[in-house]
Amino acid sequence: MNNRGITLSLYTIDIIAGARPNFMKIAPIIRAIKKNQNKNGCLQYRLVHTGQHYDARMSGNFFSQLGIPEPDINLGVGSGTQAEQTAAIMINYEKLLIQKPSDLCLVVGDVTSTMACTITAQKLGVPVAHVEAGIRSGDWSMPEEINRMVTDSITNYFFTTTKIANENLRRSAVPKERIFFVGNTMIDTLLFNIDRLCAPSFWDDFKLETGQYFVLTLHRPANVDVLESFERMLRTIGEGTRSLPVIFPVHPRTAKTLSSLKDLPDNIHFVDPQPYLEFNYMVKNAKAVITDSGGITEECTVLGVPCMTLRDSTERPETVTIGTNELIGTDSTKLKPALDKLFADKWKKGKIPELWDGKTGDRIVSIFEQKFCGK
Repeated sequence: MNNRGITLSLYTIDIIAGARPNFMKIAPIIRAIKKNQNKNGCLQYRLVHTGQHYDARMSGNFFSQLGIPEPDINLGVGSGTQAEQTAAIMINYEKLLIQKPSDLCLVVGDVTSTMACTITAQKLGVPVAHVEAGIRSGDWSMPEEINRMVTDSITNYFFTTTKIANENLRRSAVPKERIFFVGNTMIDTLLFNIDRLCAPSFWDDFKLETGQYFVLTLHRPANVDVLESFERMLRTIGEGTRSLPVIFPVHPRTAKTLSSLKDLPDNIHFVDPQPYLEFNYMVKNAKAVITDSGGITEECTVLGVPCMTLRDSTERPETVTIGTNELIGTDSTKLKPALDKLFADKWKKGKIPELWDGKTGDRIVSIFEQKFCGK
């Protein structure tokens, strides 16, 4: 038994977290396992932080805000190229599993840690459960797409967010009995915290009003690595938002390029990365969100907030076909017509996808109880 009470006789699930989006996805699963423990169930977890991304502003406050305990293990990988991080995670996680084996490795999403821990676990005979399995963009230039494909090629239990993901897996010859359509843990976290959302400290400073500002997030290389095109996009956003405030929480990798730009639009306000509760308060009350993220498109869909995605493809097509999201692309000239449609009150309303109801974590753990606890 370790200092958090890991008992060898119970079924131990390693829950892997490596980057900010992972924390929102694991929080509901941890809550559901704790419910199992309170009923004298057979499950327990070991929270493993790979250290892939660790910044107090980007990661640290997520633990306290989302009720996630401090990690049992921090692999301390740190920054590096994708190959360097993959290798370091595999080496350090292998050492952990050899010294203190677990019964199952649970990975979420599509970051480097997801793929690296999946490979390591399988090589040591530890089965893998992938939460958010089966999503595909079809774009192999995205590192996340490679991570998804590799992870799903050697996963044992596939937990999916949509029926589209189920179909993707079936086309890859995954047996249907290993696919579990459970919903979206990211939405569990959003709905669980919806009444706790709070305004950021700069709300009054920027004179923000509900429905009268935009939220902007950009971090993908196609949008931020080339100085000229990044500057064009920011100027298009500044002009197209018609003097309304644009709140831009700056990702660390985006800050590098941003530091070289001068004389940017006055209505774009650059702020530090925001904690979960403050960021989603801004999203919930925005006129619209402009982003190149995937997860934010899901939150916008549930919150009914118009979303413009500056990418040419998406692994979350349901946010476009069902939700409030539209794919704009990376060409800045395509953004203005979308903004004009928004200001003309012609943006679609959208609906919430099936099983995005706040109960996904419970469904996942219920399946574990049936499989591993004899229930």
